[in-house]
Amino acid sequence: MSIKAFSVVCTSTLLLGLGVNQIASASSFNPTPLFDNIASYTTTITGDNNLADIYYPNPTDLKTSNYSFPVAVLVQGALVDKSYYSNYAQQVASYGFVVLVPNSKRASPTFGEALLPQTSQIDTALQQIVVENKNASSPIVGLLDTEKIGLLGHSLGGAVGLSAIGNLCVTPTLCPGSFSRPKQILAGAFFGANLRDENDVYLPINNDGIPVVLLQGDRDGRALPIRASLTYDKIKNPPAALINIKGANHFSITNTNNPAGAIPDPIDATLNQDVAIETIARWSGLFLRASLLNDKDAFNYVYSTGDAADPNVTVESKRVPESASIAPLRILFAYFTMTQLRKRINKSKRHFKSNA
Repeated sequence: MSIKAFSVVCTSTLLLGLGVNQIASASSFNPTPLFDNIASYTTTITGDNNLADIYYPNPTDLKTSNYSFPVAVLVQGALVDKSYYSNYAQQVASYGFVVLVPNSKRASPTFGEALLPQTSQIDTALQQIVVENKNASSPIVGLLDTEKIGLLGHSLGGAVGLSAIGNLCVTPTLCPGSFSRPKQILAGAFFGANLRDENDVYLPINNDGIPVVLLQGDRDGRALPIRASLTYDKIKNPPAALINIKGANHFSITNTNNPAGAIPDPIDATLNQDVAIETIARWSGLFLRASLLNDKDAFNYVYSTGDAADPNVTVESKRVPESASIAPLRILFAYFTMTQLRKRINKSKRHFKSNA
């Protein structure tokens, strides 16, 4: 073998070595749900008297093992009843979360009494979570980690969630009265959502390091993809990601396209509805695991490796920094490997000279 060929082989080995952890993680990680059986029940939100559906993992050892599930609050889209999110909510719950889906019925000048979310709904939902966790007759009594809350949202509900995480009030319809972001909110994933004021101005979202992902269908005719991109640009702190879903429209998250009562999307989805719901739920569930449970495999899937494994998704996550604890180790590893490489090349040079 020539010195040049030897150098190429060693350099290729070095490049493979530098990426070996990511390659191993991508090939061995299984992004499927953790729980097969999901149960649900309906309760009344004490704070505003609205109904809410609650979905929770229901393994056979639920009452005998020491489970502590983080909670995800799903804020509905405008005029979309909570029941239309049942498939999505069940699948998110299967990743190890209790998912609360409240209705928010209130009066409005345009629609009369209608399902229209606002930030006050988040406060009452969080209060109800505490109630459910203490209520002896509740199926999930004592099973909740009430200090780890993720927000999910669709359409207007996503705008409400973004307002909450940014601790800002874009329009009075989203946040009537005063609102202060609850300290329990640690993450937010929003589908078909963007945040802009009545003058179409996109305001900075000061998320204070709270992870945020925007999931966006590329065939959304209601919440246009460019608006999600402009909103993503306004998220101040990483980690953040924009997850584009090929063939999905505005209602690819709901049980059926264009649910009864909702303003329809004029563009049809080309991605099968069940496939779309599974895709959106999988990315949401793994994002919540990465953000609320510090699941490193889920983190790598969302921000680094998942789009290569999912033909229906492309991810933009350029603002996710490498862990401060990992980067110096990689630099040290590269330095050590290059040092060994130089030694082996020099040794080979001496070998060839002595045999010339």
